[in-house]
Amino acid sequence: MRIAFFIALLVLAGCGTAPSRIDNACAIFAQRDGLFNNWAREARHASREYGVPVPVLMATIYTESGFRAYAKPPRTKLLGFIPWKRRSSAYGYAQALDGTWAVYQRETGRWAASRTDFGDAIHFVAWYHSKSNKRNGIALNDGYRLYLAYYAGHAGYERGQFTSAIRGAAQRSAGIADRYERQLRACSN
Repeated sequence: MRIAFFIALLVLAGCGTAPSRIDNACAIFAQRDGLFNNWAREARHASREYGVPVPVLMATIYTESGFRAYAKPPRTKLLGFIPWKRRSSAYGYAQALDGTWAVYQRETGRWAASRTDFGDAIHFVAWYHSKSNKRNGIALNDGYRLYLAYYAGHAGYERGQFTSAIRGAAQRSAGIADRYERQLRACSN
């Protein structure tokens, strides 16, 4: 009984912590290759289901949360020093907003999906990028434009009004996707 409790505790302890080496896709997958927690399998499944390459999916999560399950936007400050409200309801690996997450659950039937579960989050990112492809005509392998639409929303993307910070984040995400693609090709051999 004690051994089962200890094993369960170890499994749960590893679920909420970010991988230690997020600069390398092969290392991320190696760190999260367990019986109950296989990120590579989840990423491949989401990629097959929605047609978005794994490196683009992983780069989006890297850019949004740094692979932190419980990531939230910073709080604003009241009177310059009192912690106040958050700027948005973004939460979890994918930094999905409450309303968008609810649409995802309704459209996919994944009612039990959690923003703090990597498999659910990567499926959400793939679903959203697929919607960007259908609504905005963005190629499924265009990490730059997919990230712009992800960050700004579909209507925001259509307006095309992006700050230099958003463009910079999209460039970083696209660069990370390129690096992850090279790494995954090398480690899968």
